[in-house]
Amino acid sequence: MDDKLSFKLQTFEGPLDLLLHLIKKNKVSVYDIPIVEITEQYLDYLNKMEEFDLEISSEFLYMASELLLIKSKMLLPRHEEEEEDPRQNLADRLIEYEKIKKAKEKLEKMQFQGYLSFYKLPTLPEKENKPKRIEHIDIEKLTEAFMTVIEKTERKMPPPKEKFEGIVAHVTVSVEDKTAHYLKSIKKGESRSFEDMFDSIESRSEAVSAFLAILELMRSGVFSSYEEDGKIFIKRTEVDINTEEIDNNYL
Repeated sequence: MDDKLSFKLQTFEGPLDLLLHLIKKNKVSVYDIPIVEITEQYLDYLNKMEEFDLEISSEFLYMASELLLIKSKMLLPRHEEEEEDPRQNLADRLIEYEKIKKAKEKLEKMQFQGYLSFYKLPTLPEKENKPKRIEHIDIEKLTEAFMTVIEKTERKMPPPKEKFEGIVAHVTVSVEDKTAHYLKSIKKGESRSFEDMFDSIESRSEAVSAFLAILELMRSGVFSSYEEDGKIFIKRTEVDINTEEIDNNYL
């Protein structure tokens, strides 16, 4: 009964999340998945969900059929000249999913960072009538602005790909791609509002990549940020940078 209870309480965001859990539990490499054992454990989890009358989404069932297909291919005799390992595509998706999951966890921590701290707002002399301008916005403000932007963006987005494909959507745009895009589209000395930086975003994963690209360019001194009339702006500085030298510290 204890085993059943543990399965009842164990929940996963999707089939890839469950597979990552099983891989870590078995202490095996994503690049060398023991497909027979993992498939049996995956199906065992689905059976336990049925025992507790839990609804099994189509995503989990789709992945179950995919695992069985890979398992059947692995059991068949193979020749050296045959195509790549049947597990390769699954391994690639698991790696991309794990990157997104880690980025999400970091962003969630950043979202609540500093909530228990209190700051005294700066006061300007009475004769100062110019709008408040902060040249270096802290990470908490940028993160709060990002969360607001992504909430607005997601309301305008079409249903995510995973609702139709049964898997977590692939990351279609990398941090490096967004970095190159911003360097190309924003000229030196040009400023854009923080919200405008996400105008062409089409998915949550692309939004995360865009935000990390902005942070990386700020760290490198290529972008600076300031606040004016209650809005955050990103400005391209005069600093030159070689995109090959950018070290992505966020994924």
